[in-house]
Amino acid sequence: MSDQQFEMNVDLAVLQSLGINLYSNAAAVLSEVVANAWDADANEISITWSANGEEITIQDDGIGMSFEDLNRKYLKVGYQKRSPNNDGLKSPKFSRPYMGRKGIGKLSVFSLADDVTVATRKEGDQAQALRITRDGLETAIGGGEAYHPSSEPVPADLPTHGTRIILRSLNSKRAGVTVKALRRRLARRFDVMQYDPAAADRFRIVINGEPIGFADREDLARIEYFWSFGPSSIPESETPKVRQRWQLDGTVDQERGWRLGGWFGTVSAPSDLQDAEDAQESLRNMIIMARKRPIQEGILDQLHFNKIFGNYVTGQITAEFLDSDDDSDIATSDRQRLIEDDERVTLLRDTLRERFLEAERHWSEQRPKDKFKDLLADYPFVHDWVEHRGAAHRGAARKLVQTIAALPLEDEAPRRELFRAGILGFERIALDATTEDLNEFAESVRADDILPMLASQRSLEDALYAQILRSRVAAIDQLERLIDKNELERALQEHLFKNMWLLDPSWEHPTANPVMEESLKRIRADVFDPTEEENADQGRIDIKYQSAAGTHLIIELKRYGRECKLEELYNQGAKYLEAIQDVLERTGKRSDGQDVEVVFVLGTPMDAGRTGTKSADEVIEARLAAINGRVFYYDRMLENAKRQYVEYGTVLDAKNDDLAKVLASLGPVADVAADDDGADASPETDANTVVAPTDQETELAAPIDA
Repeated sequence: MSDQQFEMNVDLAVLQSLGINLYSNAAAVLSEVVANAWDADANEISITWSANGEEITIQDDGIGMSFEDLNRKYLKVGYQKRSPNNDGLKSPKFSRPYMGRKGIGKLSVFSLADDVTVATRKEGDQAQALRITRDGLETAIGGGEAYHPSSEPVPADLPTHGTRIILRSLNSKRAGVTVKALRRRLARRFDVMQYDPAAADRFRIVINGEPIGFADREDLARIEYFWSFGPSSIPESETPKVRQRWQLDGTVDQERGWRLGGWFGTVSAPSDLQDAEDAQESLRNMIIMARKRPIQEGILDQLHFNKIFGNYVTGQITAEFLDSDDDSDIATSDRQRLIEDDERVTLLRDTLRERFLEAERHWSEQRPKDKFKDLLADYPFVHDWVEHRGAAHRGAARKLVQTIAALPLEDEAPRRELFRAGILGFERIALDATTEDLNEFAESVRADDILPMLASQRSLEDALYAQILRSRVAAIDQLERLIDKNELERALQEHLFKNMWLLDPSWEHPTANPVMEESLKRIRADVFDPTEEENADQGRIDIKYQSAAGTHLIIELKRYGRECKLEELYNQGAKYLEAIQDVLERTGKRSDGQDVEVVFVLGTPMDAGRTGTKSADEVIEARLAAINGRVFYYDRMLENAKRQYVEYGTVLDAKNDDLAKVLASLGPVADVAADDDGADASPETDANTVVAPTDQETELAAPIDA
């Protein structure tokens, strides 16, 4: 046979467009090789794969190829086996409908490797082996010549029939996929998981000695709700988490017999469709199959239905009418997309959109019900709150809770906040509705009808205020932690300025005025914009201007460990008073000094001594009165605030046991915690930003003595 030569003819542009540059990942390449093994009537294709290896070996036990088959079919780019003049429509041994159609899939291997060896034996024929290199192929074809692959020694262990392909000089970027990812990608691209070892026409894909099965898909085991077009071929044992199943009508065109098969499902959370090890391919994908292999990958975004539902979907749909032998080929060259304006594709999209809308309705109705059942374990107090609503309100309360329970949230903290807001809002709306009814029938309503309403109103007010108190206790706890780490004074300063009510309950909503602050620093920089050295000498963390109830406030925080003298504070305060009056006058505002208050916050108590019958605190108060000054101590402030808020909150909880229990079970209004650096890990959301303080609150929290 020395006078015989292998010969390959292809234009260089074809090689690059349809081979080297067409396939973007290893799974797409191997899909072409697997399809060829199927068409060759193989029972098994075995892939030896190593992400960091030097070669990939692919072996099938199909009918193999003779020398003539290699030259006339394999080495001929564009050989269309389905043509009546070639192989026909079905494989010779098992009469399988051919997967291949275009005759260019053989070029796919050159996007994965630069060196390809093919060894094959047709039963009863002489074995053949050849080698193709990308460099040699490009050089010959680029020069306008036919390419002649070199003959290679036939491996001694080549089976009696079948084909072995060895890929070397691998493209590390495309061949670097892990074995796990490769198994998943191939399992999702072929509908050949049903393997019967006793059947003559059986087929399986094996990677590194382990057959691919349903479990390799990974999505089936995560599915919560399942839809199939007709009876499903997926064993229920492969979908252990499914809570509900539905069958959909797969009819696309009744007259022409066009139908859909396959299945799709939704998972519990979008994160269930992500894989940190395989960022290139999400399980959120709907693959359209024809002849047991992909013909369209990723059709979800073309259906234009609810995006929330779409974030939960995975599946595999079969549409054999897309690859009919009687119609034109509408698959793109890489068989990952379809020609979009073809009638078959339009009907496919329209039908899928309708079925998805139907499935979405199922999902939207069933999922909240199931999530509500889950509340028994996760939020028992919320469940109890629903069940204790009156008969007229229970259905609406259940619907509210079901909706919140079913929201697609990655973290449970926002869900707790939504439950809290929803429950409080529901109670208020329910109360308003009762009040409206009473107003309408005011003349005929009896006192017995009014008393329950008044009790509910007071209960709701107490519960709302209890939430404010819990939020404030959390803020107090955070300030206490910051003081314990007094080296973290910047975080302490920011926290205290954000919660001015810790200093004086009347400072509920102090107003920051950046323009006024800038004026103070610009006009009296000598007082309000000292250097870092001067700050250090004074032991200051920071100074803040705010206004509250018509009063101009200057608050200076001293470092926790700083020891201060009374005269030192008096002199500083006098400067602040004089300077702010100066600035107010220059900016067109009049001040008699009584509308200015100077506050110092200290960590170390001053020893002012006694004067006659006056205590040290009274001496300090009398001395600073001339400059409208006050002194607060961190520890005393915390002690008073915590005692007042905690004690009153406990009383409210006891008075309003039902609503208080469910709200308390959801935790504080927002988590307030310090990280290792002492900064706020998650800033608190104070309830008083939503609910206005009551007169009762102002009376409760009396000014803290300095």
